[in-house]
Amino acid sequence: MNKVILMGRLTRDPEVRYTQTNNTLVASFSLAINRRFVRQGEERQADFINIVAWSKLGEFCSKYFKKGQQVSIVGRLQTRTWDDEQGQKRYITEVVAEEAYFADSRKDGEGANGNFDATFGTMPAANNGNSDFEISSGDDLPF
Repeated sequence: MNKVILMGRLTRDPEVRYTQTNNTLVASFSLAINRRFVRQGEERQADFINIVAWSKLGEFCSKYFKKGQQVSIVGRLQTRTWDDEQGQKRYITEVVAEEAYFADSRKDGEGANGNFDATFGTMPAANNGNSDFEISSGDDLPF
């Protein structure tokens, strides 16, 4: 299984390009991800991870993600190789985003109800306590 879940801050605004073959949008950016531990007497260290988001998700990231913002990315790890202008083989390891979410706390005036669904860019319908079914106690469960 190849699954990566990251949470960090954008080091720069997403950069948008289009593929030459079929004009598909691709957004690339990197996340600074703090390490969980700090050695005594040292500053906290971070890893910088390259992220690539394609098509609609890339469009969403380029439109709503900004430098310094904390986001969460779910995707897969990928390694690519290519030959540079001097004919030397180059390697890069990056995360291909499959889902993207805001991870900052909501600021005043943003999104009146519920959480923003960053994957599809739509607000979920407000439930306001109305549900198709309700369970009053654990005794009502059929199992």
